[in-house]
Formats: sequence, C-alpha cells, structure tokens
Amino acid sequence: MKRIFLTGASSGIGLAIARALIQNGHEVWGTSRRTERIPALLGMHAVALDLADRESLGATFRSASREAGEFDVVINNAGSGYFGRAESLSSEELARHFQVLVFGQIELMHLALEAMKGRPRGLVINVTSLASRLPVPFMAAYNAAKAALASYTMSMQLELGNGPVRLVDLQPADINTSFNDAVARAESNDPRVEQTWQAVDRNMKNAPPPDLVARAVLKLIAQDNPPPRITVGDTFQSGVAPLVFRLLPQRVRLWGLKKYYGI
Repeated sequence: MKRIFLTGASSGIGLAIARALIQNGHEVWGTSRRTERIPALLGMHAVALDLADRESLGATFRSASREAGEFDVVINNAGSGYFGRAESLSSEELARHFQVLVFGQIELMHLALEAMKGRPRGLVINVTSLASRLPVPFMAAYNAAKAALASYTMSMQLELGNGPVRLVDLQPADINTSFNDAVARAESNDPRVEQTWQAVDRNMKNAPPPDLVARAVLKLIAQDNPPPRITVGDTFQSGVAPLVFRLLPQRVRLWGLKKYYGI
C-alpha cells in the first residue's frame, strides 16, 4: 500500500487516477479547490488546495504529509485551460495560467523531493501534455505552460541522476473528459478560432477514457525504474504523430497541424 498525494482529484483524469489507486489498495490525499467536489471514497482524504494561492502551498502539503506520515508518490495533475488568440491574452491571464500549471506544480515537486530525501524510494509524476510537443492552435498559454513543466522535469531528471527518487513526465494526448467544459474561452469573431474549437471538442469526445491514464499510473508506481517520460492516448496521437513530427522541419510541422485542425 502506498500513500499518494494527488492534485486535481475531483474530476477527469485526476478522479480516474484516484479511483484506480484506491481500488488497488492505495491511500490517496486528493486535492481540489472545493473539497465538496471530491467523492467520499474509502481511502480518499480530501485536501483543499488552490494552486493559484502561492502562500498556502507549502503549509497545505506539509499538513497532508504529517497526516499521511509520509508520501511515497506525489502526482501533479491539476490543470486549467484558456482558448483564444494568443495576441489577445492579457498578461494577468497568462501569469495566472503559469502559476497554476507551472510555478505551483514546480513548488509541489520541490516540496515532495525535499520530503523524500533519504528515503529508499520515491516517485513524482508530473502530468504535462502531448500539447507540449504538438501545440493546439489558440491554446498558447496551455501549450507553453505544459512545455515549461516538461522541460523543467527533464532538467531535474538530469540533475537527480539515478538516485532513489524518480521523476516521470506523463504526457496524455486527447482524453475524453469534461476538461473542455471548464476551459475559459475568449470572445472572437475569427472563424478559424471557432473551427479549431470544433475540432478540439470533436477530438476529445472521440478520445480514449481517462481510465487509460489511470492504468498507466498504476504501472508506473509499481516499477522500481519507471521510464522518464510516457505518452498516453490513442495509437495515432501517442505513437505515430510524435514520431513523425520529430523528424519533420518546422515549416512542415506547422502545415501538418493546420491541416489536422482544419485551419
């Protein structure tokens, strides 16, 4: 049995991960801004956490850690999205997204690594996104934030070496959740924006369920030497597209993404 700290546990991928962990005998300290949204499950400890509130992150994590005794695994999963033209994105909105998707999660990662020092084993999983490598049009803040966290994770992997605490960059492709319902959408008269949104929404509705990510997490926490990065999604998005994309020049990459989203 492992004790696991999981952000964004009230819905979507986070809730699927929490359910799978509990069903497999693990204990979860799951966070949400509103704890009433977290299901009352045996083995689930609801933790109020707002990643936008920088002052409370350390105190909240340490309080949960004292209650747990210690955490074997920390999973950075919480997220948010903004859909609209990058040129109309305000500096305040951009800063808010980076606080939630980058700075808050990096701070939790640092807190986890500090707490795991001297332990025979520890694991931190940062849930980034395939959008860090294959950006979605009109989601510049999300793409850039996920790319920043992925790059930071890889940098930390280089520095930590082969020590007992491992970091994993888990990159979901499109997963069928209610994430789009919570995405903030800017008003726009640009038909390309609406066309892209329809493609994004259609792709998500046709995507695999979040249980696919949950099963991947179960495999990761069972491994002594988990892979530093995994991509989870359908065969094309998680396997074929990243491989082909990596081999293409930037001009062709841009053309391919425009074709994919119909713009």
